[in-house]
Amino acid sequence: MRVVALAGGTGGAKLADGLQAVLPPGDLTVVVNTGDDTERHGLLVMPDHDAVLYMLAGRFDFERGWGQVGETWAVMDGLAEYGEEAWFRLGDRDFATHIARTARIRDGQGLTRAVRPLQVALGVTTPILPMADRPVRTQVRTDDGWLDFQEYFVHQRQGPEVREVRFDGDLEPTAEVVAAVEAADVVVIGPSNPIVSIGPILAGPVRDLVAARARADIPVVAVSPIVGGVALKGPADRMLLSLGHESSARGVARIYADLATDFVLDAIDADQEPDIGALGMRTHVTDTVMADAAGRDRLARSVLGFVS
Repeated sequence: MRVVALAGGTGGAKLADGLQAVLPPGDLTVVVNTGDDTERHGLLVMPDHDAVLYMLAGRFDFERGWGQVGETWAVMDGLAEYGEEAWFRLGDRDFATHIARTARIRDGQGLTRAVRPLQVALGVTTPILPMADRPVRTQVRTDDGWLDFQEYFVHQRQGPEVREVRFDGDLEPTAEVVAAVEAADVVVIGPSNPIVSIGPILAGPVRDLVAARARADIPVVAVSPIVGGVALKGPADRMLLSLGHESSARGVARIYADLATDFVLDAIDADQEPDIGALGMRTHVTDTVMADAAGRDRLARSVLGFVS
């Protein structure tokens, strides 16, 4: 079963980890959001790619919710001593990732080619494909104007209300992404923020590729990131409301109604199942909370079991 998972943020990374655990080697490809990417201290930082990378490598720091476990902070503290901005914290081993990746790009390698050796070096057999090789940057409009995503997300701690979202850059997918989606037996849309984590992936031609799989009777399964009306992590619930959506599994289902064939929602939201089914999707109710490795594996098996 060739599975393509669309992922961004912690929820998508967790489900990707579960899928990697339960699928045979070579059956999973992860297409990851690059709209969150940014440049810090002259280096390319890829928060969503690296969350998936560290998760699949068994290095993700669950206590902090980002970065690698067992980090040290000597470089960041040294930069702060020199008066450099320190609000975007990067650990020493995280710096190594950004240095190695940026060096490859400066040598002329495309983004997909630059990141794959890093994945292999950490023992990750699952390909993690950037959604595009050319830069894409997510920007949000608040009452004070447009902000780069990391300024909103990290520096301002998701405080301002988001009035509008746009994606600045070239959304053309790579040949690797096109080939993976066109060969997929199942497409899984992870339990990630549908606006800024999955939204950039589906804002360009990838959306048409996924829709074509659905028309070919290939399951496209979306997993709700909203449980009981709230996001388990991040600003998805507040962002949905401020952009005119409903902060619920039903609200997320409406966003994917023209694309997904199947929708997975948590048991706490089972009363919304008839409304979601009326949108034309097959509905599946299960425990979607991934509190540990067993929970990640359980949800992955459930998602695949629903469509097998």
